[in-house]
Amino acid sequence: MKKSLHVAVCGATGAVGREMLKTLAQRNFPAASITALASSRSAGTKVPYGDDEITVKEMTKDSFKGIDLAIFSAGGSASKEFAPYAVASGCVVVDNSSAWRMDDRCPLVVPEVNPEDLEKHNGIIANPNCSTIQMLVALKPLHDAATIKRIVVSTYQAVSGTGKKGLDELETQVRRLFNMQDIETSAYPHQIAFNCLPHIDVFMDNEYTKEEMKMVNETHKMLDPNIRVTATCVRVPVFYGHSESVNIETEKKLTSAQARVLLAQAPGVQVVDNPRANLYPLAVNAAGEDEVFVGRIREDESIENGLNMWIVADNIRKGAALNAVQIAEALLERDLVRVPNPDMFM
Repeated sequence: MKKSLHVAVCGATGAVGREMLKTLAQRNFPAASITALASSRSAGTKVPYGDDEITVKEMTKDSFKGIDLAIFSAGGSASKEFAPYAVASGCVVVDNSSAWRMDDRCPLVVPEVNPEDLEKHNGIIANPNCSTIQMLVALKPLHDAATIKRIVVSTYQAVSGTGKKGLDELETQVRRLFNMQDIETSAYPHQIAFNCLPHIDVFMDNEYTKEEMKMVNETHKMLDPNIRVTATCVRVPVFYGHSESVNIETEKKLTSAQARVLLAQAPGVQVVDNPRANLYPLAVNAAGEDEVFVGRIREDESIENGLNMWIVADNIRKGAALNAVQIAEALLERDLVRVPNPDMFM
C-alpha cells in the first residue's frame, strides 16, 4: 500500500459501521485520519477505533471535503443522498447498501472474485449482499475450473442481517417464551424465536423476495450472466453467521475430491469437511472470523455434473465490513483511490 488516506466511515454507530472501524484498525489500514459519520441523533457519541475512541460527527453534504475514501453503511437512502456529494468532493465511496449495486456506473466487487472490475469505477464501488458474497467466494474457483451452468441455493440467515432490531427481537422473544410470557413481533412478520421464516425483504411480482433476486442479479453481474440461478432465502433464529446449502451443475465434471483441493487453495476459503468426525461448517464457529467456510462437499448423484456443499460465513464480517475494507485495500494497492468524473452522480 502506497500512501495514507483520510478515511470516513458513514453509519459508524451501527453494527456494520462499528465492525468496519474494528476491521480497519485490526488490519492496520494506512489511514492518516479516521472520521466517524452518522445521523444527527448520533452526533457527539463516541465509537471505538483500536485503543482509542472517535467522536461521531453528523453526516452532511459537506462532510467529505478533504476525505479520500468513504466507506458507507448508513442504509440505502443515505447512500443515495450523500454518496454523490462525496464523489463530487473527490472522495471515492465504497457502499455497503443495495443502493448502487445494480447501477451500471458502479462495479459490484468481491476482491476474491472480480477485483479487476475496480479498474472501471467512476467513484462509487458497491459491496454485494452478504449472502452473495460468501457464496461467490466459494464458487469462483469451481467456476474457473469447470464452468458453472446452474446454481440452486437455500440460505439460512442470521437475525443480525436485520441489524440491532433483529438481534433484540430474537433475544427478547427467547427470554419471554422461557418465562411463559406472550411475545411481540416488530422486526419480522412472525415469531423468529424457535422458528424459520422463508421471507427476507419484500416479495416481488415474480413471487420471489427481493433478497432472493439480489442473489440472482448479483451473481450475474459479478461471476457470469449465463449462469442460471434460483434462490430461497430463510431467516433463522441464529444471532451471527449465514449458512447456505448450495447445489451447482457444471459443464465439466468435478469430483468432490477435486472440488476440495480447489477450495483448499482458494483465497478467503477454509475447508471444514470431515463428516465422520462431525466436522463441517457451523455458524457459531464462523462468528467473528474472516474466512468463508465450506464443507459437506459431495457429488449430486441425481445429475451428471453436480456438486452439493454447505457454506457458512459471518455476515457482519466477511458479508459486510471485511469485504468493504478489502475493497478499500485493493483500491489502494491498484492506485485507484481517485475520482475520474466528480460530476458523474450529481
